[in-house]
Amino acid sequence: MSEPILRLEGINKMYNRGLNTQISVLAGLDLQIAPGQVVALVAPSGAGKSTLLHIAGLLDTADAGLVEICGVDMRGLSDRKRTAARRRDIGFIYQFHHLLPEFSALENIVIPQLANNIPVAQARERALGLLETVGIAPRVHHRPAALSGGEQQRVAFCRALANQPKLLLADEPTGNLDPATSDTVFNILLQLVRETGLSALIATHNLDLAGRMDQVLRLDQGQISVIQRT
Repeated sequence: MSEPILRLEGINKMYNRGLNTQISVLAGLDLQIAPGQVVALVAPSGAGKSTLLHIAGLLDTADAGLVEICGVDMRGLSDRKRTAARRRDIGFIYQFHHLLPEFSALENIVIPQLANNIPVAQARERALGLLETVGIAPRVHHRPAALSGGEQQRVAFCRALANQPKLLLADEPTGNLDPATSDTVFNILLQLVRETGLSALIATHNLDLAGRMDQVLRLDQGQISVIQRT
């Protein structure tokens, strides 16, 4: 059996709420994502899905438990090594695109590759290929403000995949779009993920979108349960 791309075991996370008061967000949570597996995460508001994604993506640390990415235990690594692992192995998509407004669509995809020491010509070639795949090659030199919401999010998808990560983490990636655009853009995301063989954990409130993935997990009261497996 293949080694999981993401393995979380016994994850606990507490937050302080007021003086001498703590709340438990994640309580002994376990999760595994296999190579090429696309997993939906559904959760009530405030259940901790963003916290879970931040811990899985090495943007936050758990109070206890194992975080393993591509077979490497991330506990105890220096900030520099965690940052290197995040750049190398993980792509992020958020509900809002977070594109750099002063740069073009093309430049927004090239820049993360330069941070990973990819030569400029190679970075541009990959960026152009990704933008063509998502259907907005004619808009490569437009800045984000000149793009529609759906186009902005497609550029964000390309940016997340620019460094060819092993794991994609997405937090409500179509949540800011109208239903018709959301459906179109989500299908593009799913196509990209399938074609590149990525593993993905995608948080969504949309049960129709969730049902198109390999597995649907529910996060509630700090624990994960499987509600659908295909």
